[in-house]
Amino acid sequence: MAYNLERDIHILRYFSSFISVSSGKVINVTEPSLAFCPLASYLYKDFKKNESPDKEKIKLIIKSAIESKIRDYGLFTAKRKLLQCDTSIPYGASEMLMFALKKKAIDAAVIVCDGAGTIITDNGEIAQGVGARMNSLLLTSPIKETMTQLKKLNCQVVFDNAIIDQVKGVEKAINSGYKKIAVTLSSHDSERLKEIRSSESSGDAAVTILVVCTTGITGVKIDEIRRYADIVWSCASGDIRQKIGTAAALQISKQIPVFVLTRKGIDFVSSYADDNVILSGLNKQKQYLISKESGGRKIKLGVYNCFLREEKLPVLSGRSFTAVSS
Repeated sequence: MAYNLERDIHILRYFSSFISVSSGKVINVTEPSLAFCPLASYLYKDFKKNESPDKEKIKLIIKSAIESKIRDYGLFTAKRKLLQCDTSIPYGASEMLMFALKKKAIDAAVIVCDGAGTIITDNGEIAQGVGARMNSLLLTSPIKETMTQLKKLNCQVVFDNAIIDQVKGVEKAINSGYKKIAVTLSSHDSERLKEIRSSESSGDAAVTILVVCTTGITGVKIDEIRRYADIVWSCASGDIRQKIGTAAALQISKQIPVFVLTRKGIDFVSSYADDNVILSGLNKQKQYLISKESGGRKIKLGVYNCFLREEKLPVLSGRSFTAVSS
């Protein structure tokens, strides 16, 4: 794939739409297939207030949400804010990465940053600052100021032209001497999961794979995720809830479930808990649910109080997401 380094273009997926950003402005939003998403409603009041199935209205709300990210956090611009120490989402991937890095449960995180592409960091506040408001970034172009700032913060920017390639990112992290690595991977790149596992075995490192942004995926991609991933965020995917949920050892949250599939995944999530022994000691033959509903053993994840109990998975809430009629 050829990259034009002079062109400022960033493409992401949010609320089932593809959004293009250039020169700090949203230049296109494709037609959405969702009318309601609990996470979007939690973060942005316009989504919460909207009950209309009107796609054009939803597109305007999506545009407004992305513009607020640009305005408040500098996404896709030279004013990108890269450090954050507080939590934004109760069970978000960047929040878990922040805690895991701070507690030394992992040595490094391979993540994606707008304006820089694939990066490697051992700083929890960077993992949170970069990822807290980031959605599924599919393509980005270099922003010199962002790259310079990341390097000053001791991050490794894997490609000078801001390519997104998490396989190469993991390989570089291993070659840099990191032994306990976590990587975030968009579900749309699920065909690369096997490559990451191969890098792990050939490089004598342990890699925890966090699959994010799963809205809209089906079929073979779900099979690949089930086979190779450690932790999966279900987003607005009913198929992920049903097909991945049944295979999970642990589910976190009912409304937007996070499914933990492996012992490695449980060990990673343990670093997000106030008492890591509680999760690390779970019975491998059973399934468990962590939710805010009382019942079971009280536990704290990040800064949030919740309860752990044995349950057959998946356990789903009522209104998790709503599709727009064709």
